[in-house]
Amino acid sequence: MTLPPLPILTAPTAAGKSALALELARQFPLEIVSADAFTVYRGLDIGTAKPGADELRRVSHHLIDVADVTGEFDVGQFVTLAEASVRDILSRGRIPLVVGGTGFYVSALVRGLPLTPPSVQAEREVIEQELRERGLDALLAEIEAVSPAEAQRMEHNPRRIVRALEVYRRSGRFPGEFGYAQPAFQYTVTAFTRPADELEGRMRQRIHAMLGGGWPDEALWLASQVNPDLQPRPTAWQALGYREALALARGEASPAEAAERIFLATRQYAKRQLTWLRSQLGAQLLGPDAARQALIQHLKNW
Repeated sequence: MTLPPLPILTAPTAAGKSALALELARQFPLEIVSADAFTVYRGLDIGTAKPGADELRRVSHHLIDVADVTGEFDVGQFVTLAEASVRDILSRGRIPLVVGGTGFYVSALVRGLPLTPPSVQAEREVIEQELRERGLDALLAEIEAVSPAEAQRMEHNPRRIVRALEVYRRSGRFPGEFGYAQPAFQYTVTAFTRPADELEGRMRQRIHAMLGGGWPDEALWLASQVNPDLQPRPTAWQALGYREALALARGEASPAEAAERIFLATRQYAKRQLTWLRSQLGAQLLGPDAARQALIQHLKNW
C-alpha cells in the first residue's frame, strides 16, 4: 500500500501551531513529531513554549527533551530521529503529524539532508577565531558578497555561518549547492499565518506570560549549565529571548525593556520564517481556518 504524503504543519512563531495540532489530535489518531530546534533540549521549557505535562499526556509527542543543553543538536540528528519516529508511529497504525517552525529542519525532511562534505576541525576553528575577532556581521557579509540567497539561508545562525564559510573556502561551493539525499518519506506542507497586527499581539501576550511564568529563572539555570558568552554561541543559547530573560534575572534590564527586546527579536524571526516558507518551501500561506480545513481533508484520506 502506498502511503499518502505525510502531513507537515508549520507557521511563524506564536501563530498557534501547537494548539491547532492538539485540536486535530482530538479528531484523528495523530502523534506529533516536533520540528523545533530548541524544544529538543531538556530544561528549556518556558522560553520555548514547550507543550505542558497535560498536553504531553493527552497526545504523544516525539523529539521533545531528547538532548542536553550542554551538548549540540543538529539537523542530521533531527532527521535521523524524526524519520525513526515516523516509522514507529506508522508501524502502530497511527498518523505522524510533523509540527514546527524551524525551517531548516522542515526543509531537511522534505528535501533530504544536504550532501555537504564533512567538517574539518582545524578549518572550522580558524573561522571560529575569525568570528570572535571580526564578528558575525563581517562573516555574513563575506557570504552575501558571493551569494545573497545563501546569506539569507543562514538566518544569522553563527554555527551555520561558520559551517558555510568552512565549506566554501575549501570547495568554492556553499553547503546548499551540493544537492540532497533522497528523503525517506514524501510530505505535504500546510503553512499558515495571521494578520501582522494579530500575530504581533499574540507575541506580546505570550512573552509577558512567559516572563511572568518563570522564564528569567530558567535563563539563570541555563547560564549555570552553559556559558552564554562563548563564541560561537552555544546552540542552546541561540534560543530566542533567553539572553534578554537572563538580563532581566540579573537586574540588567527592566521587565518592560526585556519584553520589548524579546518582542522585536521575535517579530524579526517571524519575518524570516515567513520568507523561508515562501522562498525555500514554496508554501502557500493560508489563514488558520483554511489550514485547519486543508489538514482535515488530508487526514480523512488516511
